[in-house]
Amino acid sequence: MRIPRSRSAAMVTFIGLTLALSACGGAGSTDRPIKAPTPAPGSSGGTAAAGAAPTATPSGAGAPPATASPAPTGPGGKGAGGTGGAATDDSYAYTHPCSARNITVKVTSQQGFPATVRIITVTNNGPTVCGLDFHPAVGFSAKDAALGIQATPPSGLGGAPAHPVRPGATTYAAVDLNPSGGTGPVADEINILADPGHMPNADAVSLPLATPHSVARPKVGLYHFTARDSFNTL
Repeated sequence: MRIPRSRSAAMVTFIGLTLALSACGGAGSTDRPIKAPTPAPGSSGGTAAAGAAPTATPSGAGAPPATASPAPTGPGGKGAGGTGGAATDDSYAYTHPCSARNITVKVTSQQGFPATVRIITVTNNGPTVCGLDFHPAVGFSAKDAALGIQATPPSGLGGAPAHPVRPGATTYAAVDLNPSGGTGPVADEINILADPGHMPNADAVSLPLATPHSVARPKVGLYHFTARDSFNTL
């Protein structure tokens, strides 16, 4: 799968994301409410409904990330659930970006992945299939202050115009906070813009990391319908 060059421009616009997050709406967490706006067995993390003024919604530690049925089989392909009209076809998602009001964003830690990896989940709560950029834009904060560090997505990729997410389905994006084990500042929040190609910075959410971790040259994977598939794109 290859990301069109036009997606590069979308990522450029996210450079200012972490600077704007302190003015965005709130988000939920397992630890505490957060002031800035913007875990799968053995996991913990934060949750936020992206969009206008999200509210804090604590979730219990150890709770698995949101799942949904039917779940698509992968980007650009027909998902489970068969045909159901134009509003459920992947082609519909190519011209209908997901609305921040109709998605829920979470960050979790999951067993079976390195300690530096967190999993972002985005669930489509809307009635129709919608499209996301091929990866979220991701930054980090510490004690409510932006660190000025953004996760780098895979390069040289392309494919369909958008990543389709069917009604009720959840898609995943893996983030490696410190893939090389280098020295970096310790982040206690992750800042997520689910669709940097279409959503303004005001739609970003800031979620607490249940376990703060040092951040150095972080990477973000492509959206996929399993966390493992996304991790494999890092």
